[in-house]
Amino acid sequence: MLTRLNAAAIIGIDAMKVAVETNVSGGIPSFTVVGLPDNAIRESRERILTAIKNSGFEVPPKKITVNLAPADIKKEGTAFDLPIAIGLLGSLQLLTGRFEGTLVMGELALDGSVRRINGALPVGIMAGKEGIGRLIVPASNAPEAAVAVSASGTDVQVYGVGSLNETVALLTGTAALSPVTVNVAELFDCEPEYPVDFADIKGQAAVKRALEIAAAGGHNLIMIGPPGSGKTMLAKSLPGILPPLGFDESLETTKIYSVANLLEKDRPLMVTRPFRSPHHTTSNIALIGGGATARPGEVSLAHNGILFLDELPEFTRNALEVLRQPLEDREVTVSRISMTTRYPAGFMLVAAMNPSPAGALKDSEGNLTASPPQIQRYLSKISGPLLDRIDIHIDVPKVENLELFSQSAAESSKIIRQRVIGARRIQSERFAAVPSPKIYTNAQMNTRLIRTFCRLDKESEEKLMDAMNRLNLSARAHDRILKVSRTIADLDGSEHILMKHLVQGIQYRNLDRDFWSF
Repeated sequence: MLTRLNAAAIIGIDAMKVAVETNVSGGIPSFTVVGLPDNAIRESRERILTAIKNSGFEVPPKKITVNLAPADIKKEGTAFDLPIAIGLLGSLQLLTGRFEGTLVMGELALDGSVRRINGALPVGIMAGKEGIGRLIVPASNAPEAAVAVSASGTDVQVYGVGSLNETVALLTGTAALSPVTVNVAELFDCEPEYPVDFADIKGQAAVKRALEIAAAGGHNLIMIGPPGSGKTMLAKSLPGILPPLGFDESLETTKIYSVANLLEKDRPLMVTRPFRSPHHTTSNIALIGGGATARPGEVSLAHNGILFLDELPEFTRNALEVLRQPLEDREVTVSRISMTTRYPAGFMLVAAMNPSPAGALKDSEGNLTASPPQIQRYLSKISGPLLDRIDIHIDVPKVENLELFSQSAAESSKIIRQRVIGARRIQSERFAAVPSPKIYTNAQMNTRLIRTFCRLDKESEEKLMDAMNRLNLSARAHDRILKVSRTIADLDGSEHILMKHLVQGIQYRNLDRDFWSF
């Protein structure tokens, strides 16, 4: 007997409907799964048969064939266990129920319980688009899938199940399970907590200002300073002044974490911007994504948030160079023989480095801690094209003792965040009429938009030209200066870029000038 029901395959961060066709016939007993399954699905035979037996059903020796259609798409993971088991019970006439308009996903344990799966959020979004009326997922994934249903505004009913028997009871109508619902507004109501507040940081007024500008315009930033100057603490304080996530941003970020199986069980939706800080020994694949089974990398996990690279020159040259494409395109393309997968990578890059391989540039007596050639080799680990893609270069000096013992109150992150939100609002209104692709921040402006929104008067043009000649700036650095200057003007509430805004923007190109005076 042939049974059909629906499941889903994860492709990148999206889901695609898969038909699970199960047929039981006479012949030599066997259990075959076709339709490009991976090893995890091929090994599901023993899990499924044992789970069915331990749930109180008997499977007679028959020829069992399972087809996952469409057959030309690779199917991965253990989430097909439950739909295959349900299809098998239906084909054996051990289960009578209606499977039309039902999508089932879940991994089975040997005792018949249903375990958590990856990608429940994109599955829920796909179910709404495909007109699925009933979605059955593991109980721990149900809130996550329900968020997707709320986002799409569809009538999909989401049910969370804990075992194979509970799934059978739901399908046969003998269990009175209620659909799972989630109030998305409540998830956003709570005030997020951040590990570091700007008020906790002593001194460093100039660096705080640079971080505020970076947050307001979505600009990449690098901090250069000796050990102990507070670079890491400053970077960790940055999420606290970023605007809150919008619902669309939250949904897209959550999809990435759902597929990567990094979503917290008690948090079905990401409501704070991610902050990723990989170690400098991180491999290229872990940073950019990919692998034997393509997975999102750190650049994608930082989407709509911050990617913090501490000790930037300690990363391998190859690892740093692979950042160039996502910094420019805001997405990562992972190509394999069988398929090409795209992951979003719209992150803010925040990097930190010492001015010398020995740490501080000079010792207490004013002598260089390393020879000039050693310092140059250390700095040359960061290529010019990568530096060109970093908008703001800022020096982080050692904090003076007088500032450390100062009792004066510094501005809190909450106050600074209001100014950042105001600047972002100006940018949102400015770019509202911009045709696709939609942009939201000054950092995303292309050359055409820079010419439109970053016009200078004659005096400012001469100043910028002089700076480019003296500092030997590239065309990309020229555009970065204009973008940063536009953000500074937005923070000041100025319609036009003034000379003071431009001068400050030029000063944020430390690594483009003869910064190190040996």
